[in-house]
Amino acid sequence: MSERLEQLPAYEPKRLLRLTNARIVSQVFFFVAFLLAVWATWTSRLGGYPVSRLLEMDPLVMVATALSTGYVYRFLGWGLLILALTLVLGRVFCNWICPYGTLHQFVGWLFNTRKPADRWASNRYRKIYFFKYAILTVFLIMALMGALQIGLLDPICLMYRTFATAVAPAFDGAVGTAGERLQAGGVWLDSLKFAPGVERRVFVGSFWIGLVLFVLVGMNVVIPRFFCRVLCPLGALLGVSSRFALFRINRDVHKCTDCNMCMARCEGASDPQGQLRLSECFVCFNCIDDCPEDALSYSMFAQDAKQVVPAPDFGKRKMVFAGLAGLFALPLIKNNGVNTDENYSADLIRPPGSVEEEEFLERCIKCDQCINACPTNVLQPATFAEAGVEGLWTPVMNFNIGHCQLKCTLCSEVCPTGAIRKITVEEKMGKGRYSEQGPIRLGTAFYDLGRCLPHAREIPCVVCEEVCPVSPKAIQTKDVEVKDVFGNIVVLNKPFIVPDLCIGCGICQTECPVTDSRAVYVTPVGESRSTERRLLLNNRSSSA
Repeated sequence: MSERLEQLPAYEPKRLLRLTNARIVSQVFFFVAFLLAVWATWTSRLGGYPVSRLLEMDPLVMVATALSTGYVYRFLGWGLLILALTLVLGRVFCNWICPYGTLHQFVGWLFNTRKPADRWASNRYRKIYFFKYAILTVFLIMALMGALQIGLLDPICLMYRTFATAVAPAFDGAVGTAGERLQAGGVWLDSLKFAPGVERRVFVGSFWIGLVLFVLVGMNVVIPRFFCRVLCPLGALLGVSSRFALFRINRDVHKCTDCNMCMARCEGASDPQGQLRLSECFVCFNCIDDCPEDALSYSMFAQDAKQVVPAPDFGKRKMVFAGLAGLFALPLIKNNGVNTDENYSADLIRPPGSVEEEEFLERCIKCDQCINACPTNVLQPATFAEAGVEGLWTPVMNFNIGHCQLKCTLCSEVCPTGAIRKITVEEKMGKGRYSEQGPIRLGTAFYDLGRCLPHAREIPCVVCEEVCPVSPKAIQTKDVEVKDVFGNIVVLNKPFIVPDLCIGCGICQTECPVTDSRAVYVTPVGESRSTERRLLLNNRSSSA
């Protein structure tokens, strides 16, 4: 083997940089565009920019939501452009556009210390690469039956969720700490924060979300492009589509000397040295640039049909097993008792504009873009306790962290799938032409009288009444004059809640001075989006 390596022709720089430069420029452009989208989504920087475009261009999001809801929502038709591009050029999305693929390729390149022979072995096709097609089958069957779970592994959703809830807050914390310790550079460092106006954002479960990214990226050390080759459901969808691609890599067997140089940097493990696996080829052009004999080319159709394997490598038995897995997975994830109108978690409070819960779960792709847009940090990724398996990492309101601003509708402006429908401030507040239906209610506030200072401790406190933003106030008080244990006459303003006026904004819970377990709290009962969770049969106030 060593003698053979010594006899291999050296790389020619003019050939090496001919095609890959164009790809690298494209990768850098889209990766920077992704980072700018994450940055621009954050509150005041939104400014009408198309921050959801990468998610809307995701054909897996388009296909899966169409299966779960029965139609393509708003701008998700952009996914057709990527499918059309795949039908013409092959899986160019995976290695020219996808920011998650770019991240994996960069990490793989950074830690690639393998010898040439080992690189060839690591870039050969393996049977485990079938697994992504099984995952795609499971997700699509579940979507067809109304359970949208593609967001767990879709690369764009996964990366956006991780950057919004784990990477950006970690960056905020690092910059904030550095700013405190480096007083001279504090002003400059603070200006780099992702979150203007908020010292530091916190997200429930961000450690586990970040750990998923760390593990998947780290697996590149074991198998190059591990996620892309083994797990990616979007790559699987594009792989199925690319079997019909007009342009493809072709090998001239008369020129080929079987030197295996083309395998040294093959991103998709598509076996360009033999029968090219068209569905696995990322169209990275590394093999063409590395071939010393110009035996490989990128051209229309196959010059020799025997040199191409167009279809993905899966058998009928494997697909039947994957289909059964999808069928059985649906009742398993739905059998958690927290996502129905009859039995739901008291902490499952959705953002304003959210559709009814069953439809919400048919639409939400867990991208957490709404969470990134929220200016008060009240939106959090749901845990198993709040939303069960099916609702994991979907957005919920945590009023112990923040509250829903009265005139804010940012979360509804960035949702790419309509799980949170686009609303106006006028509709949210129930003003103008929406006055008859009233404001959007997220839930209703309640008191734990055993913890309320005026009720249980005879200590004056009117914080909840003061911060209540609606008019007339949903929190009102009754004046009671009492004598405390020290013999002092104290006038207590004992608060009570008028459910007809409460919109469930949560500011009373956020500002309650009893901070360990709040004396006032909000549950989703009475929310506008559900007729089954009504607290009152009829509102007693026409203004409510």
